[in-house]
Formats: sequence, C-alpha cells, structure tokens
Amino acid sequence: MPNRLSKETSPYLLQHAHNPVDWYPWGEEALSRAREENKPVLVSIGYAACHWCHVMERESFESEETAGIMNSHFINIKIDREERPDLDHIYMDAVQAMTGSGGWPLNVFLTPEGKPFYGGTYFPPRRAYERPSWQEVLMSVSKTFTEKRHEIDAQAENLTAHLLEANSIGQRIASGGEIFSRARVDEILQNVMKAADKEWGGFGKAPKFPQTFSIQFLLRNYHLHHPAKIASHDPGLRQALLSLDKMMEGGIYDQLGGGFARYSTDTEWLAPHFEKMLYDNALLVMALAEAYALTGKSRYREVIEETIQFVNRELFHPMQGFFSALDADSEGEEGKYYVWTEEEIKNILGKDASLFTKYYDVSAKGNWEGKNILRVKKPLELFAEEMGENADRIQKKLAEGRGTLMTEREKRIRPQLDDKVLLGWNALMNTALSKAYAATGNGEYRQLAVRNMEFLLTNFEDGEGGLHHTWKEGKAKYPAFLDDYAFLIQALIQLQEITGEQDWLEKARQWTELVIERFSEEGTGFFYFTSDRQRDVIIRKKEIYDGAVPSGNSIMAHNLYQLSIYFDRTDWGERSRAMVKTLGKAIVGYPTSFGVWASLLQEMVAGTMEIAIVGKDHERLRRELSAIYLPHKVLMTAGHKTDSYPLLKNREVADKTLIYLCENYSCKQPVESIMRFISLIDRVDSDN
Repeated sequence: MPNRLSKETSPYLLQHAHNPVDWYPWGEEALSRAREENKPVLVSIGYAACHWCHVMERESFESEETAGIMNSHFINIKIDREERPDLDHIYMDAVQAMTGSGGWPLNVFLTPEGKPFYGGTYFPPRRAYERPSWQEVLMSVSKTFTEKRHEIDAQAENLTAHLLEANSIGQRIASGGEIFSRARVDEILQNVMKAADKEWGGFGKAPKFPQTFSIQFLLRNYHLHHPAKIASHDPGLRQALLSLDKMMEGGIYDQLGGGFARYSTDTEWLAPHFEKMLYDNALLVMALAEAYALTGKSRYREVIEETIQFVNRELFHPMQGFFSALDADSEGEEGKYYVWTEEEIKNILGKDASLFTKYYDVSAKGNWEGKNILRVKKPLELFAEEMGENADRIQKKLAEGRGTLMTEREKRIRPQLDDKVLLGWNALMNTALSKAYAATGNGEYRQLAVRNMEFLLTNFEDGEGGLHHTWKEGKAKYPAFLDDYAFLIQALIQLQEITGEQDWLEKARQWTELVIERFSEEGTGFFYFTSDRQRDVIIRKKEIYDGAVPSGNSIMAHNLYQLSIYFDRTDWGERSRAMVKTLGKAIVGYPTSFGVWASLLQEMVAGTMEIAIVGKDHERLRRELSAIYLPHKVLMTAGHKTDSYPLLKNREVADKTLIYLCENYSCKQPVESIMRFISLIDRVDSDN
C-alpha cells in the first residue's frame, strides 16, 4: 500500500511512495504529529539522480524490519533537495557542523520543534566503511532522546545558535583593504592558478567538478590583457582551454549523445557519476560559448551544438520547459546505460570497430570496472597523423560509428528522468541559449530561449505578484527562492541583449524590485535565500558561495551592477559594489569558491563597455557585434532613440545606423560599421 508520498509530484518522493516507511512530505501535518506525540523527527533528503540515495533506499527504506523501527520511534519526512533547497541548505550546514562533512543522502534528526541535533549521510544496513548500521543509529538516537532529553534539547539549541552565527555574513567579514584594483585581480589570478591541474585541466584533485566560473574568469582576464590576439602561451588562457578540452575528451562528456555528467570521480575526467543535470549543461554551454567567441575553435561550437541537442532530445518538455536531470543508474546499476565492452562494439561496428576502439580507448579489459567509458586520449589531428590517415576521413568514420552505437544504445533500458521543471535551472539554460546564440548565430537557440521564457513567466506565477519554484503536470508550487529570481533576472537581461526587445529588460527591473522588497537583509546589502513571506524554516539563510551553481547573491550583485547602468540606478550599483567589497578578502583569497564574485570584481576594476546601436540597420549590426568576445559590456539596440533608457537617449541620426561606445563616464565618436567599432575598442584597450 503506498504511503503519503504517492500524492506528491517530485520523482524522488514518488520513488519512495511504496516504501514500508510511513513517510510524510515536509509540512505542518508531520511536525504537528511530532509535537503531539513528543517524538523526534527524521528528515531524509536526497534527489532523483542520486546513486547513494537509491542504495540506501534498497538496503534500508525497503526493509520491513528497518521501517518498523523508523515508524515506531520517529516521525519520518522525505525531502527532495531540488524542490526544497532552503531546507537542504539548513540541515546540510547542521550535519557539516556536527560531522565535518556532508552529502546525499542526508539524514538529520530534529526535535519536535524542528531543530537539528544529530545527523549524517549514508548509513549501511550493517556496520561497514567504519560507519554504524542504520538500525544502530536509529536505536541509539531514540534511546538518547527518551533518556537524555535535556542533552538533546541543549545540543539542538547550541547547533541552531551556531547556524545563526554562521549566517551573519555581512556583519563580520572585513574587506581587507582596497579591493577594486588591478593588483587584487592579479592576486585572484594567482590563487586560481595555484589550484589549477596543469596536466588534466580543472582545479583541485578528484572528485573534480567543472568549475566553469573559474574558467570564465581566466578567459575574461586573458581578454583584458590581449583583446586583439590569441597568445596560446598565456598560462591563464592555456589553463581555461585545457580544462574545457580535457572535459570534452573525457568520460564526463557523453561521446555518443552529447551532454555532460555532474562531475568526475578521477583526475582525468574519465569516470563520472553518471547523472546528467540541466544546470551543469547550462553552465558548460555558457563557458564554451565564451571560449568559442574568443578562439573561434570549431570543436567548441560542435560541443555547444551536441550539448543543446542532448538537452532538447532528453530534457525537453513540449510546453517549452526543461526537465531537471537524468539518473545515474539504470536497471539498478550505475552507468550501465553508457558503458560498453569491446566485444559489443566489435559485433555492432564490424570491420570499422578497430578504428573506433583505438580512438575511444576501448579495450578487452576495459578502462572502468571491466567495461569501457568512451573517451578521447589524443586529438583527432594527432591520432590521424599516427594512423597515417586523412583526418576528415577518420572524422567521418567515427561519426558513422557514433550514430550506429547511439541507435543501439537507445534499445537499452534508459535511466530515469527527473521530470520536474525548476524555475532557476530553466533560467540558467535560458541564459546559456542566449549566449550560445550570440556566439554562434544559430537562430534556433534564440527562438528556444524566447519560447522558454514565455513558458516560465506564464506558468510559474503564484497569483500574489511572485513566482513559484517548481512545476510539473500543469501545477506549480513552493515559493520561488532567491536563486530562482536571480537566475531569471540574469536570463531576462541576456534576452534583451540578443533580441533588442526592451520588454525583457522591464521585466528584469520588475523582478529586481520584488527581490529587494522581499529578500533583503537589513543593513548588509545581501539577500536571504527565502522571502519574508515564507514561514516554515527555522532560519533565513544567506548563500554566498559559488558551488555547483552560482549563489543567488553573486548573481544578484551582477544583476544590480548591470541594471544600474541600464536604468541609471546609482543606488543599485553602489549596493552591488558594497556586496563585493564586504566579501573582498574571501573573493581574493579563495576565488575557486567565489568564482562569479571574482568575475564581477574583475569587471568592476576593468570597466564595462556601454554600447548602443540605433538606426534602421540595428538588428544586423547587433548580430555581428554579438559574435565578438566582449565579456564586460551592456548592450541596447533600437530603430530609433528613446528617452526611457540612458543608453538610447539622444542617439538617433537621420538615415544612419550608429554604434555608440561609452566607458568610465566618457563616450567615443559613434561609428557606422563593426570594423570601425573593433578599431575603436582596440584603441580603448590600448589606452587602458
């Protein structure tokens, strides 16, 4: 008989709907029962694509014996961390404070008042990995709660106080001197490069995450110093491109179907955790778009195309939204859908198998757990030279082989789809589409971005002037969080830039005003993760670190900075600078944890190009200009002047389409062609 989760829409919660555990979704019903029966609350948090979440479900939550213990001694709540990231942030911080580490599944025990007092991540069904069994944990917590309640309450109060203290960003972080200087940006560069893996790309040791924000910082920093040429010897540029190249060649990238997995378990990007998340692919498309615009390297464009094709093929909702993720597992086995034996490939490809297996590192013994993850160990040109073959011919043969294997792979049992549509992740993909269009000129990306934005603004409304966080099967729910609004505003700004339609910019201003009203922390300039209308969390957290996704605060700081230029709102610009200054010491010292902040500080130091194109030929010139790598700019275009926007005011000249460039409170003589504009910005850069 299904439990209460059967009425939910989250794929993760529905996975647990037939567990013998008496699960509740998060809500007042469960918490009220805990208070009435004076029982501790077990909150178990995971997500649909989480491998170890599935393992713990099979081992423990599907066990009648274990479920009996849980049902007798606890009120049990299941949470999808992607539906309720606010709760996940709070209880993850609590577990990290108690144990020094975190992850998913996240299992945390609360008092009936909702305050955490003990927790951990994965627990095995029997003692293993130097961890107690899950049943031992349950019985120990229940015994302590019953016999030493005063200690439990004291621990919960102390831990909650610690969470509040740790949340006091803005009052206690000093800037450490002058922040807005080239010297500080150079220091950030040095600290990013200290973390760089100069052999395999990326930053730090395994497990390795894409860290696209650091890659973008390096690309932009290179451009500031070398705007007119590509100097492959530059260490920062080399590291940025090496990181992208190694990921594209590795197993973290699906060599058959396109799209990136979440992270690599090894330094060589070979073996991923195989789940594919919408947000990772959005962020990587953004970084690849910048790399392509800067270098013109055709492989970056190809991977942009392949990744967007993957998203459209496997994560696309027909109403123009994007689903959240694909599971790592199929048939209960991680990666089974994606890996191959050498024999399988030989049987499928026949006489063409030898070339394919050599290029993609396929062998009889395998490169991962006796199977093969397809990866590229040598660039095509070098491989062709060693084979004594024509590179174009080899490329054609490999493409045929990939198509044949892809057809065969589609006959396998597919990983489960997490089919909820999240506002923030869709907004990230929307920005990625805009940037991909700007870099490549592929009009399909622009059309898709517009349709997706129309879907989001129509279907996520909450009827009270705000937005919801998640949508599925025609129903939106949960109040939108800071990330949702911040990423949406960012996407709207980008849409205005690629379309010239000022309505998108007006919507960005509208949602910014709502964020300021409902999310602001008084006195600091920062924003809470939850709005002032949300009542079911024990604290209103502030997220400032740029991790797997950028923090809502860093994106809002960037939004405020750009919108201050578009609308001449000096108060918004000053607030953005104050946020960066407050975090300045941390940004400079730990840039790989503050990647978006680092790029914003970089832009504030370097300056922002304010570009307007006005006249009947504005659309063509906008298209041509968008393909140029100008990472620090705001852009507006129109057929005629308008007094509504400072960039377009008094700009019209009869029978001409002019490009205007202003920077650092100084404007250049307008020009009529992109070639003249390039000469203009080259002079500006040389002056700096």
